[in-house]
Amino acid sequence: MLFCVNMDDINKKSKEELLRDLKPAGAYIDSMADFGDILSTIKQAENAAKELLDEMAVTPKSKKIEEKAAPAEPEAQEEEKTEETEETEQKTLEELLETLDELVGLESIKQNVKSLINYVKIRKLREENELPNPPLSLHMVFTGNPGTGKTTVARILSELYKAIGVLSKGQLVEVDRSGLVAGFVGQTAIKTAEAAESALGGILFIDEAYALAPDNSMGNDFGREAIETLLKIMEDHRDDLIIIVAGYSDPMERFITSNPGLESRFNRYFFFEDYNSEELYAIFSIMCVKSEYLLTDEAKEFAQEHFSKIYEERDENFGNARHVRNFFENIVTVHSDRVSSLDEHTRDDLTMVIRDDLENAAQM
Repeated sequence: MLFCVNMDDINKKSKEELLRDLKPAGAYIDSMADFGDILSTIKQAENAAKELLDEMAVTPKSKKIEEKAAPAEPEAQEEEKTEETEETEQKTLEELLETLDELVGLESIKQNVKSLINYVKIRKLREENELPNPPLSLHMVFTGNPGTGKTTVARILSELYKAIGVLSKGQLVEVDRSGLVAGFVGQTAIKTAEAAESALGGILFIDEAYALAPDNSMGNDFGREAIETLLKIMEDHRDDLIIIVAGYSDPMERFITSNPGLESRFNRYFFFEDYNSEELYAIFSIMCVKSEYLLTDEAKEFAQEHFSKIYEERDENFGNARHVRNFFENIVTVHSDRVSSLDEHTRDDLTMVIRDDLENAAQM
């Protein structure tokens, strides 16, 4: 690029002005002298700004705003945050234990859960005091009939472990065989890994887990591939994943003994007993109260007789709380049919359940 320079202009302009004209915008600094000029200019601007601020009067209101906006000392902030966090965690733990206590029945399960929580808490304190701890496995086997609260307890456990710092997230992911096993070779491992990955930081709850190892299966059953994949995942993520397998007692025993790896990793067993007739009626009463249905004395009497009868006649397929839920939903249906036939509806009509409603629901 050629530059045409007029000699008269050179005479009229200083050397610095001429160089400024010749340099393109954004040119690099050529010397330390140029750099010094820039620093001097910045310093002058800072001084001018300071003088302007000094001349401005600060009003009392501005001072209050400034004081209000001023952050606390870092140490005070950290201490305040720590106290608030500890209080929140303690409250959460207490609330969860209270929720556990509010469950109907399950007295032995409640005590086992509390003992397990206490054990984990003391274990963490020993670690903080540099004391050794024996190996720990929190994977569990839940056995018992359907409707005995296994999923509910698993959900509370996941939140309890989150509250005391054992799990990072505390979510519960529920699956069964269909959620782990695929229909083609090689896909089961992928499907099982995806289910486990979604549960990382929480609990993977496998209902009817015995279906992964049926006693009449052939050697190519994909359920065994799912078991092998789970065993590897349990080893790779033993610090932030808990697996709970659940199902009927006898099939679950066969499932655990089907693979040596399962026997070594699942060493905590929780047996969920059937609800007795009083507990079934208590569950039913809670459902009625939550939905604002009121039973007449005759209806209450029939309900107590009904639950006593089904408990005495129960078999291995007894549904426990599931039966109570179905019975309650049938009552709501019968009640709706009866009330809808009335010409006018009062609030009492909408809430009051009579003996006939229960008798008709029991026949459904």
